[in-house]
Amino acid sequence: MRLANADTCKGRVLVVDDDAAVSGSLASFLRAEGYAVAVASSGEQALEALAGEREGGATQAVICDVSMPGIGGMETLRRVGKARPDAVVLMLTGYGTIESAVAAVRAGASDYLTKPLVDQELRLALERALREQAVRAENVSLRRRLDARHGLDSIVGADARMLKIYDLIEAVAPSKTTVLMSGESGTGKSMIARAIHQRSPRRDRAFIELACGSIPETLLESELFGHVRGAFTGAHADKMGRFFAADGGTIFLDEINSASPGMQLKLLRVLQERKFEPVGSTQTLEVDVRVVLASNQPLERLVAAGTFRQDLYYRINVVRIDLPPLRARPGDIPLLVDAILQRKTAELGRQIVGVSAEAMQALLRHPFPGNVRELENVLERAAVVARRPTIEVDDLPSDVVEGRGAFGLPDHARAGIAADDAPDSPDTPWTPVPLEHALREPEKRILLKALRANDWNRQVTADQLGINRTTLYKKMKALGIDQMAG
Repeated sequence: MRLANADTCKGRVLVVDDDAAVSGSLASFLRAEGYAVAVASSGEQALEALAGEREGGATQAVICDVSMPGIGGMETLRRVGKARPDAVVLMLTGYGTIESAVAAVRAGASDYLTKPLVDQELRLALERALREQAVRAENVSLRRRLDARHGLDSIVGADARMLKIYDLIEAVAPSKTTVLMSGESGTGKSMIARAIHQRSPRRDRAFIELACGSIPETLLESELFGHVRGAFTGAHADKMGRFFAADGGTIFLDEINSASPGMQLKLLRVLQERKFEPVGSTQTLEVDVRVVLASNQPLERLVAAGTFRQDLYYRINVVRIDLPPLRARPGDIPLLVDAILQRKTAELGRQIVGVSAEAMQALLRHPFPGNVRELENVLERAAVVARRPTIEVDDLPSDVVEGRGAFGLPDHARAGIAADDAPDSPDTPWTPVPLEHALREPEKRILLKALRANDWNRQVTADQLGINRTTLYKKMKALGIDQMAG
């Protein structure tokens, strides 16, 4: 085997043919076209050459004859596909048939060319194959970036409830099942919805997100289902709705609790039949959409109050994910601080290595009524104003230092966050501890405080903490609280 013109800008090609005249002619043409070309006289030699390549010099394309002694062209194609799936392979033959061409393509060939080759035909086939290779590589890179940004790795937390949520995401993502999330604003519902989409077979299709509460009621139907020209004042052209845009992918409807009774009825039909009509149209559209919904209010209460349809509630409450507020999992705050600072400091171009022990204690005492979103804002602000590589308590907003919410906090949210339940005094150094130990005691204090405040009424306590009563009973038993009621 020999190599020539390694310093090329077009790419590296390996020509495999036992006929020296053919391989020499192909190599000369390709070098003239600007490629770095290596020549192998057999399948064995080609595979040995590919196996011995150093990083950075990998062959991008293989042009291989079908009929060769020893390891034939089709077997060489299969072995190259296993050893170097990133390389494109073009097969050459002197007696091409449709059957052999189909067999080669099914085995992984990018193209199938018949001798004698026409220069233009080879040029176009190779350029097309390398373009397709570049697109595939970019898709893989994009998918990895999306996974890093929206996958489970981007969701931080070692609290037992978060670990169960991770397992639930893994279990439900491959299916088409409707998912309902509940939790306060800022707990990460959008991130969970994206993680479900990214881990599903629909990951290469659209992910459409809409906060129902942010759209006026008169426009929400048009936003979801689209409209035709002249359907209402201001409808100057046809508009494609969010459901149609999400066809084949996932639609995430946040703040579903804000939908009116009329809109709830329309949503019920879409969820049941995956069919709808744009506003002002009689044409029925059918879509294949995975639906994820979220509410920042307990839907059970709205159903009981008659403001949310019971049939819709049962239709969407197939798989339920309850996101705990940040104050209920204080042990996750140090983990979140590290993850958020890494991202924010990179975005801001600042060299922030962490937070001081005093600043960490202030963060642990703060109730965070805005949850993880508030923590992100606090840390971004601190990273901007910090004059040292470490965020100090003086860099934090006053409401965080004083341990109060910026807009006050409901009484039930303060359960377990009172001063006598604070993790430690400001003078106590921050000492890393095993998470299972760090999480157990704060959770126990919160549950005890809430139970005592509600005179041990389990249902009221569960509602205030944003969990169901069965979960509360299990937690009480695991923490030994069930023996303390008497």
